[in-house]
Amino acid sequence: MDKTIFVTGSSRGIGKAIALYLAENGYNIVLHCNKNIEMLKDVQKIIEQKGVQVRILQFDIKNRKECNEKIAEDINKNGVYYGVVLNAGIAKDSPFPAMEDDFWDSVIDTNLGGFYNVLKPIVMPMIQNRLGRIITMSSISGLTGNRGQVNYSASKAGIIGATKALSRELAKRKITVNCVAPGIIDTDMISDIPENIINELVPMKRSGTTKEVASLINYLMSEDAAYITGQVISVNGGMYL
Repeated sequence: MDKTIFVTGSSRGIGKAIALYLAENGYNIVLHCNKNIEMLKDVQKIIEQKGVQVRILQFDIKNRKECNEKIAEDINKNGVYYGVVLNAGIAKDSPFPAMEDDFWDSVIDTNLGGFYNVLKPIVMPMIQNRLGRIITMSSISGLTGNRGQVNYSASKAGIIGATKALSRELAKRKITVNCVAPGIIDTDMISDIPENIINELVPMKRSGTTKEVASLINYLMSEDAAYITGQVISVNGGMYL
């Protein structure tokens, strides 16, 4: 296998798990972070031991100029990506009446703006290659909404709409575009949620694992998933939608 997958936000959590799982399955990996470069280098060292190629890109996904320059340079130097996982994102939670303007702007500009900024320099090379896999990361908050997360829910719902529209544009080029919407996954982001609350919200009575998300990403990247596009798949243990 000589296919390269770019995973944004891959220094920790779900993004790290995705990068490691894909590397274990033979894909070359382009790692990405904005600030956590030392953590990302640790992930790079682990992947290097798996016998695949790995390199690092560092930039802020809400900075359009930086995205275009760094990604275009990497593609020109190393070739077209087979796949991309848009995992990077932020959350700044607040009740809507008390929400600061920056909380709204930064979450929308990063999560939804990042969709455009990252994919814009990637899609045309994929079209010319007539092959590709694009996987976006939404959230159950983008499907159902969540109190205190009007900004985050809006950004993640927007990603769902953008994913569905882009899938229609790219289908005839043999490029699939799908969305994964995790529920409560065992990462640092849920460390403050009491276990009894998780048990109440999730019919399976537990949080999901990053590996359970990563394995779905790996399947959607495979040839077996070539006829799946425009879909939103939620990994959520049966949480009510």
